[in-house]
Amino acid sequence: MAALRCALSIAGSDPTGGAGLQLDLRVFQAHGVHGMAVPTALTVQVTRRVHRVLPAFPNVVAEQLATLLSDVRPDAIKVGMLATDDVVIRVAQLLERCDAPRVVDPVLAASDGSLLLERRAWGNLLARIVPGATLVTPNLAEAELLTGSSSPEKAASALREYGAHAVLVKGGHASGPPDDYLLDASGGRWLRGTRRGEGPVHGTGCALSAAIAARLARGEPLEAAITLAKRFLEEAIARAEALGAGARLLVLPKEIP
Repeated sequence: MAALRCALSIAGSDPTGGAGLQLDLRVFQAHGVHGMAVPTALTVQVTRRVHRVLPAFPNVVAEQLATLLSDVRPDAIKVGMLATDDVVIRVAQLLERCDAPRVVDPVLAASDGSLLLERRAWGNLLARIVPGATLVTPNLAEAELLTGSSSPEKAASALREYGAHAVLVKGGHASGPPDDYLLDASGGRWLRGTRRGEGPVHGTGCALSAAIAARLARGEPLEAAITLAKRFLEEAIARAEALGAGARLLVLPKEIP
């Protein structure tokens, strides 16, 4: 068995480097995991807002993914922005044949409200990408949009009913403490968080799901992977810096927890 562990990100490109594929690969590297990537879309964006989304051709996404999986088995997969219903369907068809642990970050919209997954794709996301996922990581808004419930506990339960093995409803955008709710086969519990720094930070959801995927690729148990990934993210937020006129960008810790 190869000593080199690898993780695959299936997500959109962010030219700022602060989210999407670019950030996922940096997070994988920070965890000592080789990063692979299949882009689903290009975006025209800056630190203030998304100007335009240009989805990749679904057949090209599928060909990239199928060819890669025919040669390399990832130790974990992170699924992020999928952009269109056709891409969702093609990715789902191929992931059905892959047994690697899968972290699904259901990226529906950017912070400025720009859609990153077309509305008609949400049903297939729930029906074809969520089932069998090791972990699904919606934020509070995404959980409510997908399930119709503003309660983290009820939303997590609904997503488990779609077939996810575990659900982490992220509370980073809550007005109170940034606590997350984790639900798996053993039950539900709150994972306490610490709010560090002031003002918006770009790419926090991408970084958390990528860090969890990297730790799963390293062979860590799920709850330990989540706990340590949360600590990694809190440190990255505390170090975040403003490079543009909008949200700060994460500065990843040099040493992982």
